[in-house]
Amino acid sequence: MSTQELDGLDLLGQPLVATPVRVVEPVRVTPPVVEPVGHAPVALPVGPRFGVWARRYVAALTAWDVLVGATAALVPSIISETLSSSAVRILVLGAIGAVVWPLAVGAMKGYQRRAVGVGSDEVHAVLRAWVAVVVAGAVSAELVPALLETERDALLKLAVTGTPFAVALSVGGRFAARKFLHRQQRAGRLVRRVVVAGSAAAASQLIQRLANESECGMTVVGVCVPDAEVAGLVGLQVPVLGDLRHVGTALKEHACDTVAVTSDDATRFTYLRELSWSLEGSGVEMLVDPGLVEVAGPRMHIRPLVGFPLLHIEEPHFTGPRRAVKRTTDILLTGVGLLVISPLMLLIALAIKLQDGGPVIFAQTRIGRSGAEFTMYKFRSMRIGAENELASLMERNQGKGGLFKLSDDPRITRLGRFLRSFSLDELPQLLNVLNGTMSLVGPRPHLAHELALMPAHSSRRALVTPGLTGLWQVSGRSHLEGDAAVQLDLRYVENWSLTLDLLILWKTFSAVLRRVGAA
Repeated sequence: MSTQELDGLDLLGQPLVATPVRVVEPVRVTPPVVEPVGHAPVALPVGPRFGVWARRYVAALTAWDVLVGATAALVPSIISETLSSSAVRILVLGAIGAVVWPLAVGAMKGYQRRAVGVGSDEVHAVLRAWVAVVVAGAVSAELVPALLETERDALLKLAVTGTPFAVALSVGGRFAARKFLHRQQRAGRLVRRVVVAGSAAAASQLIQRLANESECGMTVVGVCVPDAEVAGLVGLQVPVLGDLRHVGTALKEHACDTVAVTSDDATRFTYLRELSWSLEGSGVEMLVDPGLVEVAGPRMHIRPLVGFPLLHIEEPHFTGPRRAVKRTTDILLTGVGLLVISPLMLLIALAIKLQDGGPVIFAQTRIGRSGAEFTMYKFRSMRIGAENELASLMERNQGKGGLFKLSDDPRITRLGRFLRSFSLDELPQLLNVLNGTMSLVGPRPHLAHELALMPAHSSRRALVTPGLTGLWQVSGRSHLEGDAAVQLDLRYVENWSLTLDLLILWKTFSAVLRRVGAA
């Protein structure tokens, strides 16, 4: 068994544990069926069902990889003095590339429908295929007779030089395909149709998490709850389709692709087993919510024991070699970034100075790693003396969880509003990254009085270095409520990795350019 995350850059949603369905001829145990309770008509998503559009999506990726494989073989062949001497040889190598590359990606499980649009399995499969093709090319070259030394060297060079090109094109194609898919899913198309099963409280939380993660590709059409909770159940975001015995009928009646089962007393013991039996051969995917909101897939592993499995949760890592790699990456990327954007920073500084003659940099004391204070730098975006006006604006505060937020803050200058809309006011924080008080990616650095108003568990944010950007930046920025931002910070702390950092940096550029949630 394996675990799977709902989000794609992954890690942005609550993980569900996918339970594989065995296609066998079992003794079927079908739970008793009851009629659904009265409810408003179910609003089904538009467009084809998951099985249809997922097959098309995978077919498109396969066709793209065929083209990529052929191109990755043809280009080096044409450039090579040895291989370009024969047009027939070039065409043969192109045909071989068109076959070998998609086969390698497929062998590394790069075309699995369950990974469509979510997680990082697709990219990992491409990277593993890269290694496999290089190794296979090296082995094949060694098997070529010594009399064909020229061809052997050419074959090895083709495997080494062509595969990076193939990786870049395959990953780029998947990125474009996923962006298209996510746009469709935000519009309510090309989604999985889901029935949630479990207690009302747990189901409501799962439904809300899925609703908040539009790019997870799941739309809940209804919920099945224990029989004792059906009567008089109000306030749920989706229709109640019946009790837990009615899941199979609800799935069939509303043409659903997936059932998501919560982890609670209502679904313990034999319920999951009997439900999985009743779904065999139906093509319906069964997901189980482990109930671990802040723990993402990389820390979750199935530990097989004699007779039953247990879910093993690894401890988060806050020290060691990975910390050193993160710091090294911060220094290298920040150094290069400062060299590139230094002319822009000089122009911004000049514009601020000419605006009102006040200071260019706004310095403020924030709380960093291990609760230590540090000075954070930003380009000044407010008028002179803005800090002295804060008390008079507190009654209009729109923030929660100890945060101050005011959408029409009168203290922000015209230039400052422009800088904030593209996060240009935060560029001086790159200096904080260089001196080690901040990282490129991490939790938000807060003021001392803001932290004092936050829940006690929010102190875990101090286990890592605060960041210039983070999950909160790519998940809504200033549109997030205070408590939601803190939860995202905690999720990052519990699951941080270099891969996640790079993904967040990539998504930050998109969020900034689209001005998503700009303050």
